[in-house]
Amino acid sequence: MNWFCSRLTAALAITLMPCASYLAVARAAESPTATASPLKAAIDREADATVKAFNAGDAAALSVMFLDGGELVDEAGTVHAGRQAITSLFDGFFKKFPKAVLEMQPTSARLVGDALAVEEGERRITTAEGAASAEVRYVVVRSKQGDRWPIASYHEFADDPLPTPREMLQSAAWLVGSWVDEGPAGRTAVTFRWSDDGNFLLGDYEITGPDQEASRSTQRIGWDPVTGRLRSWTFDSDGGFSVGEWDATADGWTVKSEATMPDGTLGSATMTIVPKDADHFAVRATDRIVAGVEEPDFELTIARRAPAPGVKK
Repeated sequence: MNWFCSRLTAALAITLMPCASYLAVARAAESPTATASPLKAAIDREADATVKAFNAGDAAALSVMFLDGGELVDEAGTVHAGRQAITSLFDGFFKKFPKAVLEMQPTSARLVGDALAVEEGERRITTAEGAASAEVRYVVVRSKQGDRWPIASYHEFADDPLPTPREMLQSAAWLVGSWVDEGPAGRTAVTFRWSDDGNFLLGDYEITGPDQEASRSTQRIGWDPVTGRLRSWTFDSDGGFSVGEWDATADGWTVKSEATMPDGTLGSATMTIVPKDADHFAVRATDRIVAGVEEPDFELTIARRAPAPGVKK
């Protein structure tokens, strides 16, 4: 994930968060715990230079506010290490937001030994003409280099809480309930429910054919914050298992899965899941490969199972 993928982008243009933080880093005021006025004066100089460079849209000058090996960690946890990476980051930001304005509110600054200083505060970046703004908390570690205090590490933290796994699963919550498909080829019964902790969708599958024993599978669907997509883990009653990555489409979901059979044979498939209405959804399987051999596609329409008599739907 790059800095353009900050999760606050719905409120602000995606790129604002990290860049803003860089700026925030620059300005620190002496707090009651800052013991020496020379520290305040030095940080003020660094802040003034940073704000000037930012207002001029000068990415190269901004990167000089950092040590050669300095780092910037945005609120999504993305690390931008070294001046070259930081310069590229600012270049992209200024191309998209050439007139952004910085506001900063430092809350503390303190010395750590003789050569390190830590400052904390809040920063806000506003786009041109106040179109959008974003605010985060930051912590800066500065390293004394002669008369300067360049940034060794800058880390920003969003004040708003991260979305919960349950919130990220809401787009698939319509699966909750009991479903069934019955036809000449057999019967497929599916039941989904929320896990007790509310962080996963749990599915149970039972598939029966005219001349075969029922096969059963259990599935767990959860949110993967690393890839930014839903992921599923399925375990079959014969000892096989598979992992699927879910991508939202205009109509439903595309699930690309990779499976391991009990005998070690590998397989893969693409499943397309499309809700038809509140009580029906279609499943189409394509690109099915088992042990290097292509298997035929198939398609099912699965209906919500009617509740038992006397049971509320």
